[in-house]
Amino acid sequence: MTTWRTSPYHRHWLLAQAGRLFDFFQYTSVNPKGGFFDLYDDGRPISALRQLHATTRMVHCFAIGHLLGRPGADALVDHGMDCIWNGHRDMKHGGYIWSFDDDGTRDDSKQAYGHAFVLLAASSAKCLGHPLADRLLADVTEVLEKRFWEAVPGVTSEEYARDWSKISDYRGQNSNMHLTEALMAAFEATGDSEYLRKAESIASFIIGKHAAALDHRVAEHFDTKWNLFNDYRGSEIFRPAGSTPGHWLEWARLLLQLHELGGRRLAWLPQAAEKLFRNSIALGWDHEKGGFHYTLEWDNTPRLRQKLWWPVTEGIGAAAWLAAHSSDPFFEVWYRRIWGFAANHLIDHAKGGWHAELDENLRPARGFFTGKPDIYHALQACLIPLYPARGSLTKMILEGM
Repeated sequence: MTTWRTSPYHRHWLLAQAGRLFDFFQYTSVNPKGGFFDLYDDGRPISALRQLHATTRMVHCFAIGHLLGRPGADALVDHGMDCIWNGHRDMKHGGYIWSFDDDGTRDDSKQAYGHAFVLLAASSAKCLGHPLADRLLADVTEVLEKRFWEAVPGVTSEEYARDWSKISDYRGQNSNMHLTEALMAAFEATGDSEYLRKAESIASFIIGKHAAALDHRVAEHFDTKWNLFNDYRGSEIFRPAGSTPGHWLEWARLLLQLHELGGRRLAWLPQAAEKLFRNSIALGWDHEKGGFHYTLEWDNTPRLRQKLWWPVTEGIGAAAWLAAHSSDPFFEVWYRRIWGFAANHLIDHAKGGWHAELDENLRPARGFFTGKPDIYHALQACLIPLYPARGSLTKMILEGM
C-alpha cells in the first residue's frame, strides 16, 4: 500500500491545515496584559483567564511556527515566555501557579500537569535560542526534581498548594504522560541523559507495569501509594473516570519516540505501542458512527460517548508513527480513516480551527468546552506526519533546516 505521508498532495494539504490553525490563533489570541485569550468558535477572545497549560502550549506551538519560517511567530513566543516567567512563576515559594486573571491569582495550586508543559515550552524555546529558555529550563527542572519527582517508583507526584503543602493523596497518569513528552523534548534540546532516564522510568511504570497488566488499557488514577484507584471520580476534563482511549493513542506514539531516542534499550516499547493502538481502535472507536469515545468503563463499554477532537489528533500521530515503523497496512488504513473523520466532522472549514466536541450524532456540542480550546493537539496532528518518525517536531524541524 502506498502511503499518504509521502504523497505530495497530502503533504501540501497537511501544511495548508497547519497554516489555517496558525492563522486562527496567531492574530487574536494575544492578551496585551500578558498571556493569551481563549477563543470563541469565531476567533473572538473569551476571557482574561490565563491557565498554565494554555500559556505553555502556545509557546511550544509558535516556537514550532518560528522554526518552520512563519513570520510573526517569534513575537508570540516572546509574549508567552514573559507570561510564564513573570505571571505564572511563584517568586516567593517557587514553582508555577495554575491560573490568574487581570484581578490576580485565580488558582495558585502547583500541578505536575502544568509543570510538564513548562518544561516542554522551555525546551522548545531553547531550540530557538530564546534568551529566557536556559533560565526557565533550569528552574522548572529543579522544581520537578525537588518537589514532584518520586524516586520510588520513579514517577511524578501530582499537586500541591502554593506553599507546597499537600492538597490530596491523588496520583495520576496524565501528568506523567505529558511529563514523558516534555522530558524527551528536554533531552533533545540539551543532551542531558537524566531527562531520558526519567522518561523511561515513567513509561516502564505506567505502561510496562500497569497497562500491560490490564491488557494494554491505561490506568488513569492511583492513590498515594500508587495502587490503582479505578473508582476515582474527578474532573471530567482533566481526570475523567474509567479509562481514556485518547491516552492509549498518545502513549503509543510516545513509546515509539522513546524507543528511538533511547537507543532501543527498552525492547518492549514497540510491541506495547502497537497493542495500545490496536486496543484503542477495537474498544475506543465508534464502529457505527466514527470517532473515539471519550472514556470507557473497565468492562470496555463506553462511559462518555462524546467525541472530542484531541483523541482523534492523537490517533493521527500514533498511526503515522506506527505506519513509519511497521509494514502492516493496518496502520496506514487507520491513518487515512482517522484523518477522514477529522476532515468531515472536526475541522471547522468555515471559521477555522477544530470543533472541540461532537455529540453522539456527530454535531458540534458544548459540554466540556467553550469555543476552541487550543492549537496544540491539532497542530501536531498536521505536522507530525511530515517529518521522520525519529524524534519530536522541534528536533526534526531543526534537523531538516
